[in-house]
Amino acid sequence: MNTTPSIPLQPGDALLVVDLQRDFLPGGALGVPGGDEVVPVLNHCLALFERAHLPVVLTRDWHPGDHVSFAAQGGPWPPHCVAGTPGAAFAPDLAVPDAAQVVSKATLSQADAYSGFEGTALADSLRQRHARRLFIGGLATDYCVQATVLDALREGFEVVLLRDAVRAVDVTPGDGERALGAMQAAGAVVASHSQLGAPAG
Repeated sequence: MNTTPSIPLQPGDALLVVDLQRDFLPGGALGVPGGDEVVPVLNHCLALFERAHLPVVLTRDWHPGDHVSFAAQGGPWPPHCVAGTPGAAFAPDLAVPDAAQVVSKATLSQADAYSGFEGTALADSLRQRHARRLFIGGLATDYCVQATVLDALREGFEVVLLRDAVRAVDVTPGDGERALGAMQAAGAVVASHSQLGAPAG
């Protein structure tokens, strides 16, 4: 596995938390098994980035009620993360910093968007904040995390996937592991949150 023994944070780093919303937690409308387990891991990362004064971005599904991904419209999923509903809120125990940027995606009825970069200004916003390396965690490994990581790499960012800060849907058993392999093959580094350190100096 492509891991790094220790990763000190540095200027140009940013944390990207993908879709850590109530509907994706166990018991939610589209619950990801073990999805709640990533919350304390990402809280640790959020605190680390906040102390280092580095950018933090949270993406969220923010669907209209008739979104194309919903089963009633012929899509694969039950209704979830409908804009403004309790299920679309961030995980209740997630310690979202006041300065965090929130990016809403998949906001149009007829356009799906698994990636935080699709149909948003996320790439430009990160560049304006001088981000070059993204640390990514959230839900779910085999859908929105994978799509976001692959788009980040295509946009020219370095990516560190926080392996212990993601969980998979695994509609087909092994989807999560296959997604990890695809992200590594595309150039993502896989690391644990415990490998992150305070900025050097």
